[in-house]
Amino acid sequence: MSPTILFDFDGTLALGDGPIRAFAREIATRVQDGDFIDRADAALTAFESGERNYRDGYDAVTSVAVADGVERDVIGASYDASRAILGSAGAAVTPPAGLAEFLARVGADSRLELATNAPGSGVRAVLESWGVAEAFDAMHFSVGKPDGLLPVLTAALDRGPVLSIGDIFEFDLAPAASLGADTALVGATASRSTVATTMRGASLADLYDEIVDWVAASSTSSVSPNTTSPERSN
Repeated sequence: MSPTILFDFDGTLALGDGPIRAFAREIATRVQDGDFIDRADAALTAFESGERNYRDGYDAVTSVAVADGVERDVIGASYDASRAILGSAGAAVTPPAGLAEFLARVGADSRLELATNAPGSGVRAVLESWGVAEAFDAMHFSVGKPDGLLPVLTAALDRGPVLSIGDIFEFDLAPAASLGADTALVGATASRSTVATTMRGASLADLYDEIVDWVAASSTSSVSPNTTSPERSN
């Protein structure tokens, strides 16, 4: 059996709220409302502190826009514009500390895949700038999570155990859990979420050793691909 680690991008591999703030700026420009940025910033702060239960920062900004009556096509165009500058000074992101070394370590004994709802051009360029693009055996863009993640997971489970890592349980982990895969929750909700996960941490970097242990155990396990050990909450 060959274990697979399935990574989300935003909030998992790409850290920082630069792209989210770029998204808010694009909306503010299109609706000509300079105060929108302040309201979006307040929503982001409330999400990060746990005062508001948004899915992620993008959901926080989108919720403010919807409450303001901003049309969906304006929101969509603003998102596209913010993704076009992903990784630039206007939408900066950084990787978790030691990402390249970690991927090389676990990639020696497992298959590494990326699955994101974002379009591929900006994401691939960022990964290339970090020197980690070649670490991935496959990349899946504009996936349409959560349902669109199921075929990716099913194919991976046919090869062996799967660990799905992401910062939004409903999108990144729930489909995996429903198929019996292991899950790792990272990001702002990891410390306060009550959902059952295999592992969790504030950042992917906090889980490096635990993931390495998971790969070692999965590589030698005689358990069938669609059967995993009981979930635990950390």
